[in-house]
Amino acid sequence: MVAQTYRVVVNGEEQYSVWPTGRELPAGWFDEGTSGSKEDCLAHVERVWTDMRPLSLRRAR
Repeated sequence: MVAQTYRVVVNGEEQYSVWPTGRELPAGWFDEGTSGSKEDCLAHVERVWTDMRPLSLRRAR
């Protein structure tokens, strides 16, 4: 069995998610550049997504 690889994706509001490699991304989501196991991708998201408020809300302050 081949292990599934994932990639970190981000949208225009700088919200992150993990998406299976090879699946088409939903509209508005872009490849962030990190890929690997699901656990590795989730660990990366935890390190970089320190403020979970959407970008528009952060800018409104």
